[in-house]
Amino acid sequence: MDRFATFGLFPIARLALAFAIVISALGVTPVRADDEQASDEEMFELFREFVESVEQIDRNYVNQVDRRVLFQAAIRGMVKELDPYSNYIPPKKLDQFTQEIEQEFGGIGIQVQVDPRSRRLVVTSPLPGTPAYRGGVRAGDIIMEIEGESTEDFTLEDAVARLKGKPGEAVTIGVLHKGEDEIETIEVVRDIIQVSTVLGDRYGEGDHWEYFIDDDEEIAYVRLTHFSRRSGAELRGVLRELLDDGMKGLILDLRFNPGGLLDQARQICDMFIDSGVIVSTKGRNTPERTWEARKGGTLPEFPVAVLVNRFSASASEIVSACLQDHERAAVIGERTWGKGSVQNVIDLGGGSSALKLTTASYHRPSGKNIHRFPDSTEDDVWGVTPDEEYRIRFDDGQLRSYLIERRRRDVIGGDDTEESSFKDPHIEAGLKYLRGAMNAEAPAEAEKKAASIGPAGRLNPLGPVMLAPTIPSSAA
Repeated sequence: MDRFATFGLFPIARLALAFAIVISALGVTPVRADDEQASDEEMFELFREFVESVEQIDRNYVNQVDRRVLFQAAIRGMVKELDPYSNYIPPKKLDQFTQEIEQEFGGIGIQVQVDPRSRRLVVTSPLPGTPAYRGGVRAGDIIMEIEGESTEDFTLEDAVARLKGKPGEAVTIGVLHKGEDEIETIEVVRDIIQVSTVLGDRYGEGDHWEYFIDDDEEIAYVRLTHFSRRSGAELRGVLRELLDDGMKGLILDLRFNPGGLLDQARQICDMFIDSGVIVSTKGRNTPERTWEARKGGTLPEFPVAVLVNRFSASASEIVSACLQDHERAAVIGERTWGKGSVQNVIDLGGGSSALKLTTASYHRPSGKNIHRFPDSTEDDVWGVTPDEEYRIRFDDGQLRSYLIERRRRDVIGGDDTEESSFKDPHIEAGLKYLRGAMNAEAPAEAEKKAASIGPAGRLNPLGPVMLAPTIPSSAA
């Protein structure tokens, strides 16, 4: 029998039907020879070779293989050939992916990490108002057991998977409090945990973030860790409160921010500019699209310094590039990562899995490229380069000191009152810029009021703005 006539478990009729479904889903139509796309005949041959390979493995491989595993591996292999940012998300990882985007999950509300020396699960910070915090779990506590099982040699993923779960269900943990010798058994009822992406400089008394880092000058510091579904609204709320409290200048820290949702980046840019292009995108099969700022909802104008580093990517680059091109902020720190591509999440299998697929590239308001291609050099245009006078790169020692200090200041419910000797060069540069900008604007405001000539232009004393290794942690 001709080996192309039948495929055992995959008869040719089924293959033809599957092929027709694929062709319909892809929208492939008969094409001319000079068309760049593969013809229907070529697609059929490729599809037939794939199905035959699966049939041979299924029938003749030395061990029985789960067909679903084979097909998922095939999808992963296809996507891997595209670019570093496209990805297949299998069913078992889809919930985790959604939680990372939404920054919301069922859990007990703690940040944890595995201590590299003791291999024990250490609470780095409980989230205020969550079940764990109400149950008495504090920073520095060691989770010795989960549901009676020792956490010794647990991976971080193992621990988080056991602590997370359906809201309303209880989980029992054995906690060794800092400075004590006996383990306390605590039953914690899981709840919906919403992880804030808008943080301040340090966690103060009364379980709230402290934002002002220079009370005399009324300069605030706000750190954005991701661009999740609520980031725009959350940031707007914080900035409104800070303005009510007398904020005159802002340091917006986007360092180590890997990006997130494009619409949240657009919303945040729109808070600071009232007109002009925010970002544009262009795809292979989609027309170029441009988003522009709207005057409604723009915050009152105040000097802004944006901090970026080599780990700021994607949506972080959209925001920093937009504010830089519109001369709305000074950009301080290191050249950014260089991710100028847009990924869409496409449901597969009726929503049981998903494909994160690169569908477009984005460009800054000036039209300059952001994406760092595999063959890009340091002399090429990519990423966001800080303003010339504020290009400050951390060496390895500074980066290590920064990460240690950042973790110390992020602790909630800790008792570490020791002052650090580390001075963040990026923040120091931001303070210098803001003080200069605010001092230059003060005479202009006084002159404006005296002459009653209407709004005065914004002054920048420094001239026009020119166009991580860390210990892994997770929330549970």
